[in-house]
Amino acid sequence: MRPAAMQLRSLLTVLAAATAAASAASAAAAAPAGAPQEQGAQARPGAPRANPLPLPASRKATFTATKGTWISLDVSPDGRTIVFDLLGDLYTLPIAGGKATRITEGMAFDAQPRFSPDGQSIVFISDRSGGDNVWTMRLDFTDTTQVTQGNTSMYFSPEWMPDGEHVVVSRTGALFGAAKLQMYHVKRRSPLPVIRGPQPFKTMGAAPSPDGRYIWFAGRTGDWQYNALFPQYQLYVYDRERGTSTLMSFRYGSGFRPAISPDGKWLVYATRDNAETGLRVRDLASGEERWLAYPIQRDDMESRATLDVLPGYSFTPDSRAMVISHGGEIWRVPIDGSAATKIPFEAEVAADVGPEVKFAYRVDTTAMVTARQIRSPVASPDGKRVMFTAFDRLWIKDLSGGEARRLTNADAGEYHAVWSPDGAWVAFVTWDDSVGGHIMKARADGSGAPQRLTSVPALYYNPAWSPDGQRVVATRGAARELKRAPDFFFGVLGGEFVWVPAAGGEVTLIAPTGSRDVAHFRRDQPDRIYAYSSSEGLVSFRWDGTDVKQHLQVRGAPPPGAGTPHPDEWQALPRTVFPVPLEESAGVTEEGPQAPPAGLVMVSPTGGRALAQVGSHIYTVDIPEVGGPVTTISVASPSAAPVLVRQLTDIGGEFPSWSADGNRVHWAIGNALLTYDLARVKAIEDSTEGENRATVGRALRARQLLDTLRATRKTVDSLTRAPAAVPDSLRAKLNRLIADSVQVRADSLIRAADQIRAKAQAIRAHADSVRAGLDSARADTVTYKPAETRIEVKLPRDVPRGSVVLRGGRVLTMKGREIVENADVVVTDNRIVAVGRRDSVQIPAGAQVIDVSGKTVLPGFVDTHYHSMWLVPEIHPRQVWQYLTMLAYGVTTTRDPQTSSTDVLSYQDRVTTGGMVGPRVYSTGPGVFIGENIRDSAHAVSVLKRYSQYYGTQTLKMYMSGNRQQRQWIIQAAKTLELMPTTEGGLDFKLDLTHVIDGYSGVEHALPVAPIYEDVVKLFRASQTTNSPTLLVSYGGPFAENYFYAKEQVHDDPRLRRFAPEESIDLRSRRRPRWVLDEEQVFPRHAEFVKRMVEDSARVGVGSHGQLQGLGYHWELWAMASGGLSSHDALRVATIYGAEAIGLAKDVGTLEAGKLADILVLDGDPLENLRNTTSLRYVMKNGRLYEAETLNEVWPRQRPLPAQPWRQLGPDGVQAGIR
Repeated sequence: MRPAAMQLRSLLTVLAAATAAASAASAAAAAPAGAPQEQGAQARPGAPRANPLPLPASRKATFTATKGTWISLDVSPDGRTIVFDLLGDLYTLPIAGGKATRITEGMAFDAQPRFSPDGQSIVFISDRSGGDNVWTMRLDFTDTTQVTQGNTSMYFSPEWMPDGEHVVVSRTGALFGAAKLQMYHVKRRSPLPVIRGPQPFKTMGAAPSPDGRYIWFAGRTGDWQYNALFPQYQLYVYDRERGTSTLMSFRYGSGFRPAISPDGKWLVYATRDNAETGLRVRDLASGEERWLAYPIQRDDMESRATLDVLPGYSFTPDSRAMVISHGGEIWRVPIDGSAATKIPFEAEVAADVGPEVKFAYRVDTTAMVTARQIRSPVASPDGKRVMFTAFDRLWIKDLSGGEARRLTNADAGEYHAVWSPDGAWVAFVTWDDSVGGHIMKARADGSGAPQRLTSVPALYYNPAWSPDGQRVVATRGAARELKRAPDFFFGVLGGEFVWVPAAGGEVTLIAPTGSRDVAHFRRDQPDRIYAYSSSEGLVSFRWDGTDVKQHLQVRGAPPPGAGTPHPDEWQALPRTVFPVPLEESAGVTEEGPQAPPAGLVMVSPTGGRALAQVGSHIYTVDIPEVGGPVTTISVASPSAAPVLVRQLTDIGGEFPSWSADGNRVHWAIGNALLTYDLARVKAIEDSTEGENRATVGRALRARQLLDTLRATRKTVDSLTRAPAAVPDSLRAKLNRLIADSVQVRADSLIRAADQIRAKAQAIRAHADSVRAGLDSARADTVTYKPAETRIEVKLPRDVPRGSVVLRGGRVLTMKGREIVENADVVVTDNRIVAVGRRDSVQIPAGAQVIDVSGKTVLPGFVDTHYHSMWLVPEIHPRQVWQYLTMLAYGVTTTRDPQTSSTDVLSYQDRVTTGGMVGPRVYSTGPGVFIGENIRDSAHAVSVLKRYSQYYGTQTLKMYMSGNRQQRQWIIQAAKTLELMPTTEGGLDFKLDLTHVIDGYSGVEHALPVAPIYEDVVKLFRASQTTNSPTLLVSYGGPFAENYFYAKEQVHDDPRLRRFAPEESIDLRSRRRPRWVLDEEQVFPRHAEFVKRMVEDSARVGVGSHGQLQGLGYHWELWAMASGGLSSHDALRVATIYGAEAIGLAKDVGTLEAGKLADILVLDGDPLENLRNTTSLRYVMKNGRLYEAETLNEVWPRQRPLPAQPWRQLGPDGVQAGIR
């Protein structure tokens, strides 16, 4: 070897080592602390990373299927094989039928397969990457490739183009939104838009012509419509040469799922006729049409159609027949109209199912009730005490220790306390259902009587003390509006900012509130009042309402999708009692999801920065002083913001407030008070900033050295083509670079040894991102956690005392099929001590005997999906009419899956302590929505701790919280924290099945497709997932409530009129939109699924959705039985099944010794006629016996129900008027 070559080889070897060292140093400097490292290279282009679906299978749904629900299929180009989907796995089947062969398996959900033109591959939709994507797979299993990218989109109905190189598919990038046709090259994976229409125009079910010039599809405006009016879809054809779309159908029953025959002569498509779906065939030469098959599988055009509007079907290669699925089976339908023939199949199903996440909880019966939440906590100016609301009364506590104590002894609700600047007084607002509310003040030490500052009752809220202590500002509305609140109440109409002298006196109007609220002050600007509006942001104005200035607008991150599938499931703003204007809260525009505004922004008492609540999290934001239009700051990525933004919460929080000196932020979550010390955090940052700068410097030095080494390597490589000796100048340069690289590597090792890497954030950009890198390093360096103080306020639990015997009734115990005739049911205090035939059980001495001979006795009803529609937020009435109505109709236990706000926790406390009458109140609290943007399993645990450690709900609602990977992280976290998670059905059959496969304990709302066969029933049975179908708001068809409003005499129902406000009844029963023929109703089809579920030991629950309080529960029960369910099975679903669904079957759901005394006494026999469930004579809840018609308590106390103010607002008794 020549000397020059030897020199060159030596230099190349050393240079390679130096480059590797510098690269490693740069990567180490840039890697975030604790970042996971890739384990090896990907197996092939497009393959997912290892284990993107984190949930392991621990159970199997194993059975032989000869029928399947919503089977999408295709026929191979040679006509010999059918490929189809079943419960998320793919199968092949000989064209003549027989044994099906499973070709995919596992936890991933694979669907909608289509053969490639050469028959060697299939394309399908799968979530195996963690979210929906388009995949191809060779049928010899030599290659499986991910075609599309990312995990946040949804894809529907892929189809090969005739060239075999492209796939056309419908895609939407949002959780909700109109899907668009896009084309992908199977090897390049970059999309080509096909239809460039307006955003609301949805395009589905592409069907290319044989020459590839035309693409037929179904189109509609919008994603879906409740109580849909027809038509919904029509056929279009897109000309790829001209770039034009032409309408090709106009049928009342719609047109969808087009298919073009291989010879190009025939178009087959689906449509609705009367209440059934059928196929029509069109001669493309003549345009003539006729029916081909009717009826077939009912379509899904009245929901979101995430597996298309109809399952996929296919022509045979000779164009002489269609192969379709209907009735759960596969059929060959000749195009000439001759008789169809069945293609039988047997599929050995072994569907993976995740771990069971169900728990057996006990109803808390401890003597004292600990308040589940403290509301609106505010620290005293000296920071030593905190004032807050619990059990709807004001309490004060020394932060150094000791018990909390009541501030007053008043019997009215007390809310929104604020301290006087000197800390001697507390101002607050009150509410009484009969009188209204006032602004009050009381001495902070509890001495003396509270003083009323206002003379005219109204609805007052959010008071603020002026900096000089002379005035109190508040928001005012008419008391009438809260008194009459018939249903939704999210604030007053015509609210006003007012002030009153701190010593009491006349109230002075400042200005109408508009959309503003939460008046507050800067200490150095006593002449200006600050307030917040979601549309204007943080504003200030003078005491006369003039000179309005905008200071800051804060927004969060736009979610991948927005909205909720049910129009009544709102999210409330924190600390406010008015709604987000609809145009601001809609969330999705033609441009896609919008960044949501903050729910609250409050300036610091010292100015310069503000706190902001965005979703569940609390931030501080520096206020920029730049002049001109108001500055909008996004808190989506604090390190990227143009001003200093800090996220203070990790689990979340609400009711944020400033300390008097502006150095601390306080908030609450559940009954915990958290305090974030901004001054302490700043000190920590200042002490570590030099270290962070050194970290950034090392990273940049390594990056620059790496770039130089790579450039030099190119120079050395060029020398390999020249035999000349290596120049001395180059050798010297290389020696310097090698020395530098060694130094950089040594620095990186020292850094690792000092654990700097564990403290520093990644340097994610190149040299031009130094500032962002510093911000990130600073954010990660601060390991400060806010101080947490648990504040336990306790009141006695409401428990009756004494023994009572319900004698002589026919008892349906709900223990299996047990019925006890002429029975004694013995109750002591709040528990059943014996159930048996009369005189066969021991009766306690002194027990009162109540004769119920000839009546039916059964457990109290359980509503597994109840909404109050909705509880008044912030300012709570003394009594809730919704609770009274539910109890009067026999519902003794409710579970609200998604409450929008946490107010329900305080209402629950009031009921439990006897402060108001109502059923047992359980809830999930606010849902876990997609806006949480779950990052990993640890983040999921952090989010769910709200429910396990703070709210104490024992359950949560996973409300379409992201892709499959994110949903699996959530259920894993729920199992870890022993929470029973239920889910939103979302008008999405595919989503529903993934919930069941993942082992979620509940699916709320009906599965939108019908009919549903044994395959899905057996999957539910294996998973033990409970479905609460809420048929009154049926998914996939008209709401069943409209059926009952048309058939029943709702308006004049005496019990309903006694408890529900007249206006609420009028709103629902005097005039109704959306009348439909009985045959159009979908609920009887869903009820057939309920019958199958119960008969196969799968789980269902009765959920009224709160559509019509009280009576609506019975409508739901009757609707569920309309598919053939026996009356006894229906009652089991209403009692023990419901108790099991929410984890409380150890204490409620049956009548047996040891259970809590929730008992109904009916005049009629519900086994003879299920409609007798409304013939209630008595309702016992927790041992207290009420007369059902009046809710007067008859045992152990004889006490009439207090008058309800909402019943006193009608015109009865008015003397004037036409006579």
